[in-house]
Amino acid sequence: MKIAIIGAGWAGMAAAVEAAQAGHHAIVFEASRAIGGRARAVNSTLPDGTPVTLDNGQHILIGAYSETLRLMRRVGVQPDTALLRRPMTLVFPDGLGLRFSAWPTPLDALAGIVAARGWSVADKWSLLRVATGWQIGGFQCNAATSVAQLCHALSPRVMAELIEPLCVSALNTPAGRASAQVFLRVMQDALFGVQGGSNLLLPRVDLSELFPQAAAHWLIERGGQLRLGLRVDSVLPQGSQWQLQGDVFDAVIFATSASESVRTLENSAQAAPDSIANKIRHWTQITRALQFEAITTVYAWGPNAVLPHPMLTLRSNAATQTPNSTFPPAPAQFVFDRGQLGGPHGLLAFVVSASMGDRETLQAQVLVQAQQQLGLTLQAVQTIVEKRATFACTPGLQRPAQNIAPGLLVCGDYVAGPYPATLEGAVRSAMAAVQATLGATL
Repeated sequence: MKIAIIGAGWAGMAAAVEAAQAGHHAIVFEASRAIGGRARAVNSTLPDGTPVTLDNGQHILIGAYSETLRLMRRVGVQPDTALLRRPMTLVFPDGLGLRFSAWPTPLDALAGIVAARGWSVADKWSLLRVATGWQIGGFQCNAATSVAQLCHALSPRVMAELIEPLCVSALNTPAGRASAQVFLRVMQDALFGVQGGSNLLLPRVDLSELFPQAAAHWLIERGGQLRLGLRVDSVLPQGSQWQLQGDVFDAVIFATSASESVRTLENSAQAAPDSIANKIRHWTQITRALQFEAITTVYAWGPNAVLPHPMLTLRSNAATQTPNSTFPPAPAQFVFDRGQLGGPHGLLAFVVSASMGDRETLQAQVLVQAQQQLGLTLQAVQTIVEKRATFACTPGLQRPAQNIAPGLLVCGDYVAGPYPATLEGAVRSAMAAVQATLGATL
């Protein structure tokens, strides 16, 4: 088969690798000159003039991301080298918080809960009781339930120091309006899935090097193509095939952002027969209804900036801050020491999930937060705001389907599936789209 893949982000490159592995000819079209989409490298400069490679957002993986890790190995990336593996650790600058042990799953979580610093016996018991209930219930709940409702029996400390950070990092949606069912799926895979599923995997290389670049080399070596700087404005049905950019394909897989896929498909519907145009319009109507959350990453530098761990949890009041609040804004939930992750000494990355506000205000607030919680005076390097970083993963959300018409499919972290908007969600969606494409031709 000859398959066109539109978009060279993680989903697009995963789809291309999966198709080529199955022996088919994959051609990837990318509008920009860079690959990686919303998880790619960015060039910048430190305050002292030193060139530095950043990412357009600080990402982490977990051990449960089995398909992403498998695909990385396939294209020649060694996860044990490219990623720093650590037991789940949600520790605050004062040393309090949760550290999982290096024990087998799920004993690592049990030992971590029992040994959590700063938690009372009542705190720990509330978590053990509720988590046991999740397991007994098969990690299922009513689709309309929010994470906050799911966790109402937990103590306020466990809610603030564990659930809120986990929820906002995994779903990029505050617990009060995040889908409990999606949250439970992530918890199930992390705590009771593969061995080491709860481990944090922190990138030691930039996000382009972590997968997309290696995937591109792997693809080209096997006869695939990568066409950069070429925007696809529409696809046209031609019998049982599809035409775009003057070429004919057996199948087309959209792997662009939700908004870009909507734009191209709406253009395509204008020239398509009603039987296909109606399906496209139904898909774009559902996709247009999605709401999106922003993620802000503030890169800051100080000559003596070193954290006790490569990653720390911060005390954030982003979810509770009001205009009349007497506490200064503390928007960042996590900070990463890039100097311990292969980057230059003194470079820190602060992550504000589900961020609100403009770039300059958030940057100023984070620098104050760093002084108050870390005792560090830092200089801003670069602040990157991804305004549509992820879809808002709310209860009962209808996500667009993978299949639109025969030979016309979509993949990406926003497409219908069990995972939230994560790298693993994007990769699994891509693999499912390719398998559906190939299966339809048998």
